Amino acid sequence: MASISNLSSSITPLKSSPVLPPPPAAAVRLGFPSKLALSSSRLSLRATTPLAASLIVKCSQNGGNGSHVKRTTLHELYEKQGQSPWYDNLCRPVTDLIPLIESGVRGVTSNPAIFQKAISTSNAYNDQFRELVQGGKDIESAYWELVVKDIQDACRLFEPIYDETDGADGYVSVEVSPRLADDTQGTVDAGKWLYKVVNRPNVYIKIPATAACVPSVKDVISLGISVNVTLIFSLSRYEAVIDAYLDGLEASGLDDLSRVTSVASFFVSRVDTLVDKMLEKIGTPEALDLRGKAANAQAALAFQLYQKKFSGPRWEALVKKGAKKQRLLWASTSVKNPAYSDTLYVAPLVGPDTVSTMPDQALQAFIDHGTVGRTIDANVSEAEGIYSALEKLGIDWSHVGSQLELEGVDSFKKSFDSLLDSLQEKANSLKLVSL
Repeated sequence: MASISNLSSSITPLKSSPVLPPPPAAAVRLGFPSKLALSSSRLSLRATTPLAASLIVKCSQNGGNGSHVKRTTLHELYEKQGQSPWYDNLCRPVTDLIPLIESGVRGVTSNPAIFQKAISTSNAYNDQFRELVQGGKDIESAYWELVVKDIQDACRLFEPIYDETDGADGYVSVEVSPRLADDTQGTVDAGKWLYKVVNRPNVYIKIPATAACVPSVKDVISLGISVNVTLIFSLSRYEAVIDAYLDGLEASGLDDLSRVTSVASFFVSRVDTLVDKMLEKIGTPEALDLRGKAANAQAALAFQLYQKKFSGPRWEALVKKGAKKQRLLWASTSVKNPAYSDTLYVAPLVGPDTVSTMPDQALQAFIDHGTVGRTIDANVSEAEGIYSALEKLGIDWSHVGSQLELEGVDSFKKSFDSLLDSLQEKANSLKLVSL
């Protein structure tokens, strides 16, 4: 298995690249190199109303296609309310992101589960993987080369947005190995390595908000590396993440902090999935009436904490050096319970200087029938009431956060290990074929 030390020299250029047709005008406008163009039709566009289009990007077997998409609610979300819509998915061909960008998407998030699905279900990675294996790469080194290429290509597509916003938006996130979730220094080393090999100004290094990795966030930020802090499930852990960001900025020694940014990925729907089960076990009418309300209530209070922490003398001193706020990013926005509205974890969480990253289901729903208006702090007292009512019923918010964190880390570890196993099997078959 590859370690960080021997991975540091393992990312190498491909010996050959497929010859593709010239890119469409959209790819040229976005500054994408001509050798990366759109190919066969794998992007499904379904118009549901004259003013809205729904988008689903399907990982390609061999190629993909992009087509122009008209103005959508995503543009309004950013222009009228200051919330950046991001896409929570990434697969090849990365140029399938072009119509999403044209529809208003302003960034991309990825994670081990996303890459596990993308690489294991698509043939689009086969040529590069075959070349890596035949060149002597071990499986984990080959995995990271596949990932880094996708991240670099996506960063190139979003770099115009990054430039237009002076580094405030247009980021692509790549996560450190989930095997490092309990390794503070290992996470720092992995973050430095990923930042170096991706070598793009608009990459976010994704670090989990585990107890062991919150100090890693401070250290990586202090090195001038931008970070997406992920797997945040509680207010107490969120406050620790904010403090790590502030500590990192202060420890950096940089006179200009404007290019060191961060988002704090606060997970939403998974909270309701767990709390709803607890409420159903309690079974009283009051408990059952609170189903589907815990996640957004806690999110609304997180926004209040965000406003509080990014104000006052300490923050103002950092602003004088160009510091940007660590934006709240709403993650886990797809609806798990089919009885709930399909925009439940998007529409009620609209607010300024925030990000909402949406997988296909949520993105399609919001473009189709989402409404744009500031909602995140429309009724803070109601959110406080729900949060307190749940506590009175015996819901331990600390326990909820800890359990979801453990489940999240474990899920990503399983995806990571499963993908490496799949790649090993594919490598074995390739070696047999080559004999």
